[in-house]
Amino acid sequence: MKSKEQNPGTDRRTRYTRSVIRQSLLTLMQQKPFAKITVTEICRLSEINRGTFYLHYYDLEDVLDDVIKEMIRDTTQVFDHVMCPEKSRCTYPFCRKVQESREFCILFSDETASPRLLERLCELSKEDFITRLMQNSLLSYEQAEAVLYFQMNGCLAINKRMLKNNCRDWSRIQQAIDQFIRAGLESYLIHDGRQSD
Repeated sequence: MKSKEQNPGTDRRTRYTRSVIRQSLLTLMQQKPFAKITVTEICRLSEINRGTFYLHYYDLEDVLDDVIKEMIRDTTQVFDHVMCPEKSRCTYPFCRKVQESREFCILFSDETASPRLLERLCELSKEDFITRLMQNSLLSYEQAEAVLYFQMNGCLAINKRMLKNNCRDWSRIQQAIDQFIRAGLESYLIHDGRQSD
């Protein structure tokens, strides 16, 4: 479903109203699953009427998609993070966001939001990841795509577990996972003198 996204010229009041609606959804998701939240509850908490809600969003799933899009808008591509030659200069904002953001904790723990978040992350990474992996290996499109989804689902599972267990040593766990993923990806790379991007 296409979102009623704001245009670059959208006025401040519109941006504010959309922000309040998104925040109201996250607030309610702390109390109950996304599937049990209603537009009426969002409107009550946002102090807006239903007409205003529908002026900005088609439905609650549209709001959820907007929340996810807003939260992951500045994330690093998977390949750039894992295959970065100088780890000290590389960042992975998504992983850092997951560990530091209450909102991500909410999304990761919700049965409806969690798969949508994963799918959106895969959509953002898919083209670049598959293209780069195929350019530097003998993997087919289907194989490269399978590697991406395997990696992303594994990372999602680890993040959920770490959040559930209140993990305080995320950086060491992230380093171990990165090393594992990197070794796996490097095993596919062709070492015939071609330069990777």
